[in-house]
Amino acid sequence: MSIHPTAVIDVKAEIAGEVEIGPYVVIEGRVKIGRGTRVMAHAYLGGWTEIGEENEIHPGAVLGDAAQDRAYKGEESYLRIGSHNVIREHVQIHRGTTAGSETRIGNDNFLMATAHVGHNCRLGDHIILANGALLGGYVEVGDNVFISGNCVVHQFVRIGAYALLRGLSGTSRDVPPYAIMDWQHTVRGVNTVGLKRAGFDEKRIRAIREAFRILFRKGRNLGLAIKELEKSGRANQDVLALLDFIKASKRGVCVGASESRS
Repeated sequence: MSIHPTAVIDVKAEIAGEVEIGPYVVIEGRVKIGRGTRVMAHAYLGGWTEIGEENEIHPGAVLGDAAQDRAYKGEESYLRIGSHNVIREHVQIHRGTTAGSETRIGNDNFLMATAHVGHNCRLGDHIILANGALLGGYVEVGDNVFISGNCVVHQFVRIGAYALLRGLSGTSRDVPPYAIMDWQHTVRGVNTVGLKRAGFDEKRIRAIREAFRILFRKGRNLGLAIKELEKSGRANQDVLALLDFIKASKRGVCVGASESRS
């Protein structure tokens, strides 16, 4: 364990072996840090925060501060971060709002500088948040999602696995799995590059592209399109997962490009 003499660490904190704490780090409250994690200069870790193993926390990051929610009244709530995450400069991740609730970050994620993860968010694994990406409270992000620079995601929105949000885009609707989204909650196509990198073969990708053609083409009633796919017998497990995501939506899902600005 290596702790710089200028670091300020609460006696209630629990720090495992092989952890490196840099200059002027502040650790306040019942923070737990797993083996091999590195916390760099001027980072702040607070509240009831649990951090797994071998994470990199870069200068100025703020992890586990109180929720930015007027409903929060100081209750015990949590931030739980997995292992092998890279959290770059000045990233902010807040605890849950209500007593006993949590914000949760999975494993092997890369959160670039100034990204913001609001209270009660849930992030899976292998996610990239580029510089300046903003997630409101209660956002859910599936595995292998790429959220580009300066994207804005409204509270309670879900983003399905393998989706890609292009830079400067925003959404107040759910983003379907496998989708490329830009502008304002607009589906532009299928994230074929991301799917290939994840090991999807051509047959799986063709089935997903055909499903997108049916679901998001101009003027098509989404409910009828779902029924068509379900009855066709052509829906593989990937397409069924897409349909389940859409049917579970409470905010509505992104629209096809030809309908987005009507």
